[in-house]
Amino acid sequence: MHAPLIIDIAGKALTDADRARLSHPLVGGIILFARNWDNRSALVQLCAQIKAVKPDLLICVDHEGGRVQRFRSDGFTHIPPMRHFGQMWMDDGQGSKHRPGSGAMRAMNAATAAGYVLGAELRACAVDFSFTPVLDLDYGESSVIGDRSFHRDPRVVAMLAKSLMHGLLQAGMGNCGKHFPGHGFVKADSHVAIPVDARSLSAILAEDAAPYPWLSSVLTAVMPAHVIYPKVDKRPAGFSEKWLKDVLRTRLRYDGAIFSDDLSMEGARRINGEVISYTDAALAALAAGCDMVLLCNQSLGLGAHVDELLDGMDEALRSGRWQPDEDSESRRLALLPETVPQPWDELMRQPAYQDALDLLA
Repeated sequence: MHAPLIIDIAGKALTDADRARLSHPLVGGIILFARNWDNRSALVQLCAQIKAVKPDLLICVDHEGGRVQRFRSDGFTHIPPMRHFGQMWMDDGQGSKHRPGSGAMRAMNAATAAGYVLGAELRACAVDFSFTPVLDLDYGESSVIGDRSFHRDPRVVAMLAKSLMHGLLQAGMGNCGKHFPGHGFVKADSHVAIPVDARSLSAILAEDAAPYPWLSSVLTAVMPAHVIYPKVDKRPAGFSEKWLKDVLRTRLRYDGAIFSDDLSMEGARRINGEVISYTDAALAALAAGCDMVLLCNQSLGLGAHVDELLDGMDEALRSGRWQPDEDSESRRLALLPETVPQPWDELMRQPAYQDALDLLA
């Protein structure tokens, strides 16, 4: 059964209502936030509770480093923002210590170390997957992207992202390139508005989307942008068959998983000028080519919007408005780690982990 829904919970432990929602056959994963964090021991217990409901639930988190890092205490390493590695790339030293290209080599090694530390610490707490890295270019315009971006040059972004992805893979974790085809050029924040990027398809493919085909051998998931590119489609990219099926799948030959961005964001439920229901937004994203859809921060209070989505998707399945997709389910399952989590205390003594920390120092 295709389980395309990724939902969240309000607290630090599962309630009976949480268990009922997570056990729903259409729920394939959970996204954790800082409000679900107390300490490492509690996180391990929470993840065990989640897996006890359904072993193949994908436990996700937005844990990039910099200002987007959900777990920051009780031993978790503070990963620098991605711009740090872009700046390191540009630094070849001064005077007699100047070595052309040495900054790039240091930056790639440090990015791999960051990916390994980030992934290994999450895996030690039984978290399966992080929505990282950001592949958006740093035009200096977007406050919501800002220092989350590696660099302005798509070639530098691709090489540093690939290095970070290698570190994640060493830790047994996949990756998620975001926000396709690019969020860095627009100023508006898609959490509260719908940004519009009026450039042509060829301009976007030459710059912002360039890292995606370059990273095709290591990219395991992609998250599209809640941005409208009117010269390509009047719909935001996450609801656009042109972007997801024609450009990403066919033209760029990407075959990994596609997540929608958070359906509770302003940009996520406004299509053709109208705000639609959570169910209609989920159906639109799935029809456009997403394999999974996220609904975040709606479990707070009584969680009525989560139940509304679950009931709506049930009805869509019964009425034939939505058909499960075996390929999408295979892509979801492929994101589950194949390795058993290494206990935290063992990780702390591992030479590879200590070496990675040294490279981040």
